[in-house]
Amino acid sequence: MMSFLKCTRSALGIWQIQSRVWLETTAVLPHACSVCSSVRWKNTAANQEKEANYQFSNARWRQMVLGVITGTGAILAYGLYRKQEAEPKPETSVDNEAQQSYPVYTRQDVAKHKTMESGIWVTYKSDVYDITNFVELHPGGDKILLAAGGALEPFWSMYAVHKQEHVYQILEEYKVGELSPEAAQEAFDVTDPYGKDPLRHTVLKVNSLKPFNAETPAEILTENYLTPNDLFFIRNHLPVPEVDPKKFSLEIKGEGLKSIRLSLRDLQTKFPKHTITATLQCAGNRRSDMNAVREVKGLNWGSAAIGNAKWTGVKLSDVLEYARLPANTDAKHVQFEGLDKDVSGTPYGASIPIRKALAKDGDVLLAFEMNDEILSRDHGFPLRLIVPGVVGARNVKWLSKIIVSKEESKSHWQVNDYKGFSPSVDWDTVDFTTAPAIQELSIQSAITSPSKDERLSSDLDEITVKGYAWSGGGREVIRVDVSVDGGQTWHVADLSEMKQNEGQAWAWKLWQLTVPMPKEEKSLEIISKAVDNQYNVQPDTVAPIWNLRGVLNNSWSRVNVTIK
Repeated sequence: MMSFLKCTRSALGIWQIQSRVWLETTAVLPHACSVCSSVRWKNTAANQEKEANYQFSNARWRQMVLGVITGTGAILAYGLYRKQEAEPKPETSVDNEAQQSYPVYTRQDVAKHKTMESGIWVTYKSDVYDITNFVELHPGGDKILLAAGGALEPFWSMYAVHKQEHVYQILEEYKVGELSPEAAQEAFDVTDPYGKDPLRHTVLKVNSLKPFNAETPAEILTENYLTPNDLFFIRNHLPVPEVDPKKFSLEIKGEGLKSIRLSLRDLQTKFPKHTITATLQCAGNRRSDMNAVREVKGLNWGSAAIGNAKWTGVKLSDVLEYARLPANTDAKHVQFEGLDKDVSGTPYGASIPIRKALAKDGDVLLAFEMNDEILSRDHGFPLRLIVPGVVGARNVKWLSKIIVSKEESKSHWQVNDYKGFSPSVDWDTVDFTTAPAIQELSIQSAITSPSKDERLSSDLDEITVKGYAWSGGGREVIRVDVSVDGGQTWHVADLSEMKQNEGQAWAWKLWQLTVPMPKEEKSLEIISKAVDNQYNVQPDTVAPIWNLRGVLNNSWSRVNVTIK
């Protein structure tokens, strides 16, 4: 069991930036996996001890893990390991290995081997490998055949975390030949698919590099009601596409519609322009608090995978009306696809209920501006979906296609991710078909100042606590309660008063509380909890809402500080 974990861990790889960077493999081949697309491993020696706690009790769990780390390189690494474990190895000496020679092949020779009948061959650098036996065991189906008869480099460039020495060593077990010197020297495009990603502000707290995911430093998050574009959290699942706005078009089709295409200029000139202020929040916001209770899988987001912005665009309902969607349509969902794609060409996708899409007060936008500026590439240039009050995962960036349908999106991120489960469900028992996709989010608040483990001077007469509060579905935050003594006594914070219509409270409220500094105290536990206009309130602890994906954490926000 431990060796399997080590193999998986090597295939995933480890990055760390100033001890803050956590790695998540999210650029997966969606249809090849049956569970979440996110796996995180912490880069510490302590992780080796934690490995023993993971139970790989049956083949189904193994297949789930493989689905999580899907990508030709990672899947191959596991297969290589199984072959290595299953087959006894002849005793060889260093001299014998040095004298071993292999047949020489051209790339044309290798290209002939891409079926089970002819054998599945792949190349890496100057070597040739026969992975036929592994293909028969592959739990991800025929996705591995994408590399058949060709090179692994493009796949390992897409899934750069697989470039680990241990993986290379295991790969040698399948070696059957070498490329001819001419073939080895042939120009081969192994461009890093993330190589053209945009530059980002250095103040962002990075959680993964490829794909890029980062959050605003919590201590500056609530300094502005509108989060500056460059400091807005970034949640990418795949490489950022390069889009020529002059060539861009949006395809609209589906139940009861005649397929049409609209250019960016069409959208900007044929429809009334609308502006809303709305908060976007990642489903994994505050996941780090869940990790503190029990290990989960996903990016280790702090409390700043959230941001508030002014969005300008056209209403989705207006565009669907223009496309002549029947008023009595029996469609139930509207699906969306982005221009960000994995190595198989599968785009990121999501869907929302059609009642939300068509609601005149639902304010679903096809947005092309953010805070009065053209969308940046990281935030969906030239066009993105804004679904206010709904989880960030449904706010598809780089929007390219709208499909009106009777069924929800079949995208991996709709069907096999972004769902909540009981704390009792683990990776052996999880069944993603039993849970609905997350749409509206629950009441939320978080403390942004003071920061965790901050030291406060005992000379201070007062302490000021700041934070944000927000509720999904357009529900308005009506109160934030704050305690500076671990919940023994409570104070009502002052809320920012930004006028919002009833049922359309899409934006957060910033809050602040100033109270006398408790005397003769060496430490303080500061807590916040919010209440919305439906009297939904945050649960007090994490444990009862813990789930294996670490999503939907809206427990009381707690910050411990010391007084010196």
